[in-house]
Amino acid sequence: MSTKEKNVDLVKWSGPKRPYDLLKNLVFTLIPLTALVVAFALAFGSPDVRAVTLQDWAQAAPTDFVMTATGELAGTTRSASYGPPYNNGSEGQALGPLKLQKLLGVHIPIDPANDFVVEPLKSSREASVYTTLGQWAGANADQQSKLATDYTAAQNAGLSAALGQWTSASTDQQIKWATQYKAALERAGDRLKVAADPAYGPVQIMTASLLALAQGGILDGILTTESSPYPSDFTKPLLFLADGEYLGKLASTHHLEDGQMGMINETGSYPGQFWLLPLALLYQVDPFKSSENVDAQVFAVIVLLALGLAFCPKIPVLNRLPRLIPLHRVIWRNYYRKNNL
Repeated sequence: MSTKEKNVDLVKWSGPKRPYDLLKNLVFTLIPLTALVVAFALAFGSPDVRAVTLQDWAQAAPTDFVMTATGELAGTTRSASYGPPYNNGSEGQALGPLKLQKLLGVHIPIDPANDFVVEPLKSSREASVYTTLGQWAGANADQQSKLATDYTAAQNAGLSAALGQWTSASTDQQIKWATQYKAALERAGDRLKVAADPAYGPVQIMTASLLALAQGGILDGILTTESSPYPSDFTKPLLFLADGEYLGKLASTHHLEDGQMGMINETGSYPGQFWLLPLALLYQVDPFKSSENVDAQVFAVIVLLALGLAFCPKIPVLNRLPRLIPLHRVIWRNYYRKNNL
């Protein structure tokens, strides 16, 4: 470095000085901003609704829970016919000749009848005690009186005997039992109004025991810890919940259904992920709205739009639009005037 050049880092400041308290300014800035954030959160924040559990469902809508469990045994629920990645119930979403779900295969195997009903009953210990306590706690005074009579018959049959009868029966017989019991539930509208009948086989006892496990909070633990000792995989509880009507009604209450543009809402119809608006709009118009492959088709459209935006400078005609419609010259008119462009 030349001797004539000066190192500005070594030049002593000779201008005016004044004291500056960095900590004080930080505190005085942080406190009002924090208060403002909290105030806006209280005034405009969406409700913090806690996660729905199988216990909530079983306690709030026991008949819907029993009917859904019966549907799992009959193989008539959405989970049973969902297809990959859970089972081979259907081919799933397709995009023209491409069977997208089928190409991925079944890599999260789930058998709703066994995974949601039979295996939890087998793995639960002292199921008869859980059944008694769970049903009793979830019933009112009149129902408790009826349960005292009805449950005696169920207990005499025994859950172990019911499971043995189920596992030893043929698939056709299992479906017949479950279908007849589900039809009886639909006619009665209340599980407590359906009398015991040999035509239902062991289904009535099994679903009553499963309901009690759920009402006691035990079923949530069983389904989330089957594949891991840590309750971190909620695939099975969520699929089971989605098969019933309870979760859908909650979604409607909180304005989260598809017809309510729920994809861009927080709970309670609060504005949420507004950047998903183009995606949500496609679900509301035909031909997507009425298509069985709506998810695959909407995804394909979004991908095409993204690719079009990315390669816009390379697409003929589109890359000439700025010259044909020189809007940028209007926006930057001062720059063009100054530089005689």
